[in-house]
Amino acid sequence: MRNKVNNLYKFKSLSEFHQLFGLPKPEHPLISFICLEDMSLPEEVLPDYLVLDFYKIAYKDTIGRAKYGQHHYDFGEGGLVFTAPGQLFERPKNNTSKGYMLLLHPDFFLSYSLGRKIKQFGFFSYATDEALHLSAKEKETVFAVLKIVDEELNSRIDDFSHDVIISQIELLLNYSSRYYKRQFITHKAVNATLIQQFETTLDSYFTPGRGLQNKIPSVQDVAEQLNVSANYLSDLLRSLTGLNTQQHIHNRLIEHAKEILSTTKLSVSEIAYQLGFDYPQSFSRLFKGKTTMSPQQFRQSFN
Repeated sequence: MRNKVNNLYKFKSLSEFHQLFGLPKPEHPLISFICLEDMSLPEEVLPDYLVLDFYKIAYKDTIGRAKYGQHHYDFGEGGLVFTAPGQLFERPKNNTSKGYMLLLHPDFFLSYSLGRKIKQFGFFSYATDEALHLSAKEKETVFAVLKIVDEELNSRIDDFSHDVIISQIELLLNYSSRYYKRQFITHKAVNATLIQQFETTLDSYFTPGRGLQNKIPSVQDVAEQLNVSANYLSDLLRSLTGLNTQQHIHNRLIEHAKEILSTTKLSVSEIAYQLGFDYPQSFSRLFKGKTTMSPQQFRQSFN
């Protein structure tokens, strides 16, 4: 049964989702392939917020103004959007989109390695405005994979169907990883601006004399200031620079620590606390891991 809290609906089964959106009962209780044009629901009945207990992969040619977290985005050309179980998202205001939706309950992956591997695909935690925009050729490839899944569900359910569908889903996710990497590279203007903003944000934390106010910036802290999801920021940075967000933060932290070590007489413990470490040993361990020297050895070699 779906739960309503402040106009929020939580769907625990695919059957509930089908029922609300006026769709026939799913062919399989744990996986469903839906043509968006078949969904019908009066605007006033559609809940404002949805939480699904299953994965959703959806391609929509136009989504309208949608909200994910605190962000809004207007899809002009559509995109491929991924959400993981338990994520809260706002329904699109435009309910006339064309496209496809694949719903996958986690139990469908039981006994398959994909059940563990699917959690490694970071784009399931991206925000809606970080959708994957496909080229014509990429769209053709994605739709071909989805067609095989649809055919398996509607005409060939047998001893091999489960294995075939699992392999197609994994293929779809691998293609999506490839296409996201392409998107990071081809959207140079947007990404260059984001990286510049990222550097400026780190500068605001590590400007000499400002101090860190006894708090090391977390990946989430930085991502929120840039209005992007933490996973998207890390994947973008890794794709373009070879380092994720945490590694960039640590590198900047070490550079800041070197400056303090070389220009002040503060003890290692005092520097560690100033930088936001709860324990000096943690600071020393990170510093040595990055420089092969302890903070005290670095100070002595500098002098």
